[in-house]
Parts: sequence; structure tokens; C-alpha cells
Amino acid sequence: MNNQEIVTKLWNLCNVLRDDGITYHQYVTELTYILFLKMAKETSVEGNIPEEYRWDKLVEKEGAELRSFYRRLLLDLGEKGNGRVKQIYADANTNIEEPKNLEKIIKSIDSLDWYSAREEGLGNLYEGLLEKNAGEKKSGAGQYFTPRPLINVIVQLTDPKPGERCNDPASGTFGFMIAADHYIKEKTADLFDLSEEEQEFQIKEAFSGCELVHETHRLALMNAMLHDIEGNIYLGDSLSNIGKQMKGYDVVMTNPPFGTKKGGERPTRDDLTYLSSNKQLNFLQHIYRSLKKDGKARAAVVLPDNVLFQDGDGQKIREDLMNKCNLHTILRLPTGIFYAQGVKTNVLFFTRGITEKDNTKEVWFYDLRTNMQSFGKRNPLTEKHFEDFIKVYNAEDRTKVEDERLSVFKRDEIREKGDTLDLGLIKDESLTSYEDLPDPIESAEEAVAKLEEATDLLLSVIKELKSLEGGN
Repeated sequence: MNNQEIVTKLWNLCNVLRDDGITYHQYVTELTYILFLKMAKETSVEGNIPEEYRWDKLVEKEGAELRSFYRRLLLDLGEKGNGRVKQIYADANTNIEEPKNLEKIIKSIDSLDWYSAREEGLGNLYEGLLEKNAGEKKSGAGQYFTPRPLINVIVQLTDPKPGERCNDPASGTFGFMIAADHYIKEKTADLFDLSEEEQEFQIKEAFSGCELVHETHRLALMNAMLHDIEGNIYLGDSLSNIGKQMKGYDVVMTNPPFGTKKGGERPTRDDLTYLSSNKQLNFLQHIYRSLKKDGKARAAVVLPDNVLFQDGDGQKIREDLMNKCNLHTILRLPTGIFYAQGVKTNVLFFTRGITEKDNTKEVWFYDLRTNMQSFGKRNPLTEKHFEDFIKVYNAEDRTKVEDERLSVFKRDEIREKGDTLDLGLIKDESLTSYEDLPDPIESAEEAVAKLEEATDLLLSVIKELKSLEGGN
């Protein structure tokens, strides 16, 4: 049994919990509590778990005794556990009321082919569950889950290297950092090409993040642990004072949450130059301020269209970004690739300058949105859809690239347009010009004539039917 089959089997267990009124997202959280104990046993790292709460103790319980034991386990591990164990079970609670349901889930997990799961990687198995959860609209998880192909492309182009400090200030389930870790491990023979000190850095310091939602933070911790990542993942808001200590990074990759602060309030930090009720604008400020000022630190951030054209603070923040950083590339993403189908998004790629002024000389745009197919469950986004963009991004001289989706605007041109970055979209072939539209009066007259013709035909048929009835 491969990991995909195990993920499907685990996911189908959710049907067992329908009678308990448990949502998909709650189910993944419940699975995290239980899988953590099983995976700790499978990887022989039960040392941080009190002996009375290890997997073998859990699996031998049944009925009401199991339910009572499980509740006590969650409470005690959250209060008395060590390190990541305590973080994962902090304020843990169960929504499973029926002991038979809990027993079925535990025994089903225990009976899975864990040898195969270990061979393929327990981290991959868990990420498969998170992806399944994000793909299920009823879970609502997709609103913070960035499509895996997009993450992989961003990581490939941002090119994190061993020894660099990488961060995601809106980490969700830690997908960007997991992908960055995988990318580096592939290039360094699973870190074996590095010295012992360098390996230690990659495990303990290279990857960090911050997540506001407690349940999502729990999933991020589990995901990091299963990928042998021990970097700090804050529980909190990067736009609060927690974010002030998040700085000095070589690489930042992130997809901040969409929307505005509730009630329109400003962030609680006092170190952002422009305080806006638009969360993405505040995140953008946080990101370019968190990069090292060495001319090499770089970021890739997914942002909605309104960040590109919003007036007031939006214009000032874009100007500040282009001063402090070289905003070299903007990818206009297709619609329909996120949970919120109508949201139009972009990826901004920029490098922090050494100086504070005039770092952006020109901005290249790549339009992957216009005249693109519609993406969804039946037609998922894949890395293949980014192949042309990757070629353009990596080209030594983009001026020699022939691609209708590619365009460039000099900094002076952008300034003349009021520092709007809502640029670079090509002509939409689905939109017909006014010259091609039919005359509305002629069209109406033609429609009336066809209706009269159809009416006459219908009346003649009725008349014919009546004559036949009279004949009978």
C-alpha cells in the first residue's frame, strides 16, 4: 500500500465521524493528535511522550475507558509534555463523543501498512492529508492552502541555499518551508554533502514561520516535525509585536491571508511606516523590512490585485517597496486556483537592496491569466503550466525573449502612472470589440421576425390537429 492509498483510507475514516457532527478540518486535527503518537512509535522518538500515554497504551483501551483515557491524554500532554509535544497538544480537545468511533479510527490507523509509509516518508503522508483537506471545499482549508505546484515553482525560482535563513510570516501548514527544505535536501544528497555543523543549522535554524490560527499552527508543527525541521514557528500574528523580532532573513516566501483587518483596525505594531487596514499591504511592508540589507536577500509573495492599484497608503507602500528593493518580476496568476474562486492574485519577486532608494529600475510582467483555461478540481493547476514563465524568469537577457505574455515597464513609466502596478495584462481574446457587435435594433427586428414565424408554424400545427380530431 503506497502513501496515496493510505491517505485515501485515512480520509475515508472521516465518514465514521459524521454522526458526531465533526467537520473535515476538525477531523484532520483529531487525526493529528492520534497520528502523532503512532508516528512517534514508528520512528522510535517516543522519548518526549510520557510512557503512560504512548501508542501501545492507547491502542489497548476500548469503549468508555478509551474515551476517558483519550481526553486525559490530550489534557496532560498539552500541560506536561516536552518541546514539540507540548506545543502540538496545547489546549487540545476532542469532538469525538462516540467511543466506538474513536476506537475504530485508532484500530484502523494501527492496521495500516506502516512499513510502506516509512519507506515513502511519513512527512509526505501527512502532507497528503493536508492537501486532501484543502481540496475539500467543505473544510474551508483551501483558503490558506497554496497550490503545491505554485509553491514548488516559487521555491525553484527563489532558489534557497544551505546556510540561508528562510521564513514564512503567514505559514499556514508550513508548506513553503517544507518545500524549501525538500529542495535543498535534493541538491545536497539529503544534507549528507554538508558538514555536521551545516546540517545542524538546516535542522534547527534554517526554516521558521509564524501562524495566527491555533489549529493551523498545530498542523504546521506536526508537518515540520515529520520533515525533521526544528525551527521556530511562532503562534501569533506577524503584524503584532511578535513580527518585530522576525528579521534578518535571506529568503521569505509566503501567501498572506486575503482580506482586511476586522473592523478596519490598524496592526498593533509601531514600527511599520504606513499603517493600513489592508492586511496584505501590511504584510508586504513586514516582508521587505524583514530581509537582510545585503543586496542578495530575496522574497516571493502571493498578493491579490488590489495591492497593485490601491490608492493612498497602497501607493506609498509600493513606492517604498520599489525604493528599498529591486521589484524585478510580477507574475499575474490565473484565476480559480485558490479556494476563493474569484480572487485575482499575483506573485511579486523582489530583492532587498543595500541602499534605501531607487533599487527598482524596471519591472517585468508575465501574464499567466489572460486567455488561460479555467482551473479547478477537474482541471488542476500543474507545474507544466509554468514552464514558459520559468524560461523567461531564468533568461540571461529577457529583452531577447519572444513571448506575448511578457512585458516590461521602466520605473519612470510606472511613476507617471501613479505607481500603479496593475499592468502587463495582454489583450483578452474572449472580449469582442464594439465594432464586431451586431446592431441592437437589427438584432431585435430579426428576433421578432423569427418569433412570428415560429408562432405561425405552431398555429398551423394546432389547426391541423383539430381537423384530424374532427375527422375521427
